[in-house]
Amino acid sequence: MDAKNKLYEMEGQLSEEIESISEFIFSHPELGNQEFASSQFLAGKLAAHGFDVTYPYLGMDTAFYAQLYCGDGPKVAFLAEYDALPGYGPSKNQNAHACGHNWIAASTLGAAVTLAKLKDTFSGTVIVIGTPAEETTGGKCELVKKGAFGQVDAAIQMHLGAENNCNILTLAMDSIEFRFQGTAAHAAAYPQLGVNALDGVQLTFAGINALRQHMRSDARVAGIVTEGGAACNIVPDSAACRFYIRAKDRAYLKELTQKAINCAKGAELMTGAKMSYSYFENSFDNLVYHDGLRQLLLANLKELGTDSFVESDAEASGSSDIGNVSHVCPVVYCELDTGARPKVHAHNEAFLPYVHGKLAADTLHTAAKAMAATAFDVFQNPGILG
Repeated sequence: MDAKNKLYEMEGQLSEEIESISEFIFSHPELGNQEFASSQFLAGKLAAHGFDVTYPYLGMDTAFYAQLYCGDGPKVAFLAEYDALPGYGPSKNQNAHACGHNWIAASTLGAAVTLAKLKDTFSGTVIVIGTPAEETTGGKCELVKKGAFGQVDAAIQMHLGAENNCNILTLAMDSIEFRFQGTAAHAAAYPQLGVNALDGVQLTFAGINALRQHMRSDARVAGIVTEGGAACNIVPDSAACRFYIRAKDRAYLKELTQKAINCAKGAELMTGAKMSYSYFENSFDNLVYHDGLRQLLLANLKELGTDSFVESDAEASGSSDIGNVSHVCPVVYCELDTGARPKVHAHNEAFLPYVHGKLAADTLHTAAKAMAATAFDVFQNPGILG
C-alpha cells in the first residue's frame, strides 16, 4: 500500500472521531472571541494525540497553537476556525454555525491527527493554529501581527460552499467608523444654536454614494448608521456611522478608503460638527494563492473523486482574514460544494443541515484526506514551496 492510501485508510479509521469533533463544535455555537468551550475542546483533542499545545496563545484567550515535530523538514499549518454567527432559530436570537466553521475545525484537526498517526513516514512539523473570530474582528489578523506565522512554511484550509472552487477571490477590506460631535439645541425654538451631528453622517453617506459611479467594478462599500440622535425635538449632538470598504487589492483599497475619509472631512466642513474616525475591526488583505500548493491540493482532490471545479471566481465572495496570512506565508484555500441542489449558500439558515451530520460526512472526510495528502506532498518535496 502506498503512502497516500495509508493516509486515506487512517483517516477512515479516525472518521468517527472526526465527525464527533464537528458535532461538538456545531452543538456549542459561540461568537467570535467567546469560543471558550470550542477552543478548549479542540486543544484537548490535539494534546490527546500527542501534540504540544499552547493555549491560550499570544494573549488571545480562545486561540491555540499545537505542533507535532516529526523530524527536520517543512512546517505545515492547518488553520482551524470555530466561531459561529448570531441571529438564527425561530426567534432569530440563537447562535449557529451557518458558515460551517465546525466543519473547518473538524477537517483541519482530522488532517493533522491523520498525519500524526503516520508520523514515522515523513519529516516535518504538523501544526494546527486555532484562529478565533474570523467572522468579526479577524483573529488571523491579530496572529499575523503577533508573528504566529513567522516560522510557518505553508498554511492550508478548506471551506464549504456552493461549488468546488480553488480560485476564490477574497477582497481586501477596511472597517471604518466616522463619529460627528455637534451641539444640542431645541430643534424648534432655537435650531440656529445647534450643530447637527446627524447631518454630518447623512452628508458622509451622500458623498460616498456619489463616489460609487467612479469606483472600480470590484469595489464594494456598505454602511450603516449606528447613532443618530435621541429625540426629534433635539438637534443631534452626537452621531456615528460605520462602513465596510472592499476592493480586490490593498493598494486600490487604500486609495478608496482615503476618498471615503475625505467625504467625511467634507461633511465636517459643511456642518461644523467635529469629525473623528477609527478602524473598528482589523483590516483584511486580499488572498494571494501559492500556485504550487494549489496544484497539489487540486490533484489530491481529483484523486479522491472531486471534480467539476469552477475555472474562475469573477464575483468576489467577500473578505476573510486568511488573506492576511497569505501575505506572510504560502497559502492554499479551497471551497467544496455541499452537494445541495438547489444550491445553498453560507450564512443562510438553509446552509445549516449541510455543515454537520450525514449531509456533511462526505465533504468532511474528503477535505481531511486532501489536506493531509497535500501536507504529506510538501513534506516529501519541500522544493514545491520555492
